[in-house]
Amino acid sequence: MQAEARRTAWLDAWLELGTPAPPGDALLAELQARYGEPHRAYHTLQHLDECLDGLARVRTHAQRPAEIALALWFHDAIYDVHGHDNEQRSADWAVRAMQETGAPADAAQRVHALVMATRHQAQPQEPDAQLLVDIDLSILGAPVARFAEYEQQIRFEYAHVPPEVFEPRRRHILGSFLAREPLYLTPSIRAEREEQARLNLRQAIG
Repeated sequence: MQAEARRTAWLDAWLELGTPAPPGDALLAELQARYGEPHRAYHTLQHLDECLDGLARVRTHAQRPAEIALALWFHDAIYDVHGHDNEQRSADWAVRAMQETGAPADAAQRVHALVMATRHQAQPQEPDAQLLVDIDLSILGAPVARFAEYEQQIRFEYAHVPPEVFEPRRRHILGSFLAREPLYLTPSIRAEREEQARLNLRQAIG
């Protein structure tokens, strides 16, 4: 996604929400700068763009697509590989940004909940959260070459972790996704990605 298309997607989300976008492009620039931090390899603008493109393909399934879009923008805004509260801090940032624009408090709280769902501790029950999580996890069902690139990108981000620690932890995480029946709760995403995701995960777990 080109920078101008990304900016259009940002402005469209606020327009659809019915709230003026933050004045100027300062917040947009700050978010994009965050996704461009040098310690990132997967949680980058590439991932954000893939998520926004994914939402565009399935937005008819969303109850509140603008809120999902904003949650996607913020869901990896804070990414510290040594931290354990990235989603909390990202969700809190989203709420502050929405409060500053005068967005409805209930919308801000729903966006907060959507961002928190990307902790992936359990499959969500709320439909928009299910859709957002499926979009975030679409990479698991990517074509083989993109999935292999993703695995390399994750390893780069955790280069400080020795192999004897990283590899069993990674297998555990991927195994937890493989154990989900189904992995994707959105029918259209499941039809497109489920089979490939299971192949990818089995191969990665080895």
